[in-house]
Order: sequence, then structure tokens, then C-alpha cells
Amino acid sequence: MNRKISLIVGLLFATFLSNAQQRIVSLNGAVSEILCALGLESSIVGVDVTSNYPASLEKKARVGHNRTISAEGILALRPTLVLGIKDQIKPEVAEQLSAAHIKVQLLQQEYSVAGTRSLIQQVGSATGTTEKAKQIEADFNKQWQALRLAPVKKKVLFIYARGTGSMMVSGTGTPVEKMIKLAGAQNAVNGFTDFKPLSSESLVAANPDVILLFDSGLQSLGSVDGLLKVPGVAETNAGRNKKVITMDGQLLSGFGLRLPQAVSELNKKLNQ
Repeated sequence: MNRKISLIVGLLFATFLSNAQQRIVSLNGAVSEILCALGLESSIVGVDVTSNYPASLEKKARVGHNRTISAEGILALRPTLVLGIKDQIKPEVAEQLSAAHIKVQLLQQEYSVAGTRSLIQQVGSATGTTEKAKQIEADFNKQWQALRLAPVKKKVLFIYARGTGSMMVSGTGTPVEKMIKLAGAQNAVNGFTDFKPLSSESLVAANPDVILLFDSGLQSLGSVDGLLKVPGVAETNAGRNKKVITMDGQLLSGFGLRLPQAVSELNKKLNQ
């Protein structure tokens, strides 16, 4: 019996030691949120720029934006595990990390409620915290089931702005378009997928009831008045009524654990 107890204690200690020695680099904001919820924040040694929640992640080393990250910056942090999203990390970067004997796990992210559940499970599996991940998923499900949304009969146009010289509008298939639908509204444009440059003609033709931006996007334009000076905006229903709303970029488009909060916030803003 004593031998069995000693063996069990040894295995538990080995598991603890293994987790304590993990050095994780997270290349996605939603993945970073999940890692923290799993109790692994202390094991995170580096994050990408979208990893801004919880706020304590601001103290972690930054390795850049996931789509432009270099292997050198990651290797300098001596990680034992790198977590990212498929199609967001350049294949050559993943190959360089693997060649350096770094464990790389590129996860599948789908922009849906089911996709968030799957991401929780994938992160749990990659970090050996499957049981804890089940608890996190159960909490997420409770939050989603408790969600109560008011009806929305509005067309919403999302504009990705980095000043007036760089403005794109969301078509179908983007995370923001999925969010607009989850919040009960309609995307104002459906004739193309992904993003396209904003034009005054297409803006007037879409005639959105509401214009949605990231907080940082509106800041880059100065104010709502700055947005109204963009050709075509003032001629839309949204422009005439000054119906412009903003949200934190990662909260709106991340599809992480705060998805129920994000959908609720967007629904309320659309109904104001």
C-alpha cells in the first residue's frame, strides 16, 4: 500500500513539475484568455499583440502580430510550447520553430459558439488540462444559455479604419460579420467575402442603419464628426442619425471566453 501511495505521489509531483516548467508563447488573444482561465498565466512567457485580456497580460513579452511574427522573437523566449491558430501563422515560421525542437500546436478556430467550445477543448488538450477545460466549457455554456437578446431590425456596416487613408468594410465570412448576426442584426453588405476597400458609392448603396468600428478605429478618425467627413457616410441612414457605435477590437472579434459578453454588449448598443 505504501508503495502505491509513493507511486501516486511521485506521479502527481511529476505532473506538477511538468506544468511548472512549461514556457508557453500564445499567438492569439482568444487562446491567451483560455490559458489564463485554465490557471496557466504564470507559464505564459510571451504573447502576440491581440492578447490584451486579462490586463495582466500586458506585462508579458510581446512578439508582434500573429501574421507577421518571426521565429527569432519567439525562440528568444525559450518556449517549450507555442500555441497559435491555423492560417494565422506563416508555415515557414512554424517550420523554423519545429526545427528548433519547439513544440508547436496550431489550433482550428471557427467563428461560432461551437467554435469557441472547440477552442477551449483544444487548448486544454494541448496543455494537459483537459479536466479543467471541461469546467471552463461548462461555465461558458451557462453564460451562453443565460443570454437574453432584444430584437434588432437594423443593417450594420463594420468599417476597419486606421485613419482616413486606410478604411475597409466587412463583407461575409469575417468574425465581425458573424458577431453582427449573433447579436441579431444584418450585415449591410453581402456581395463579397472578407474585406474590401471602402468606396463612397458602395457605402451609399449599402445604406447601413448603424456603423460599427473598433474603439481604436474611431480614435484614428478623431471622432464621429471625423467619420462623417468620409465621403458617403453622411448620406447613409447611420450618418444622418449619427448612429455610430464602437467596441474593443479583441472583445468584438476574438470569439474567446467572453463571447456571451460581447454579443450582449453589441446587442444593447444596437438597440440604444
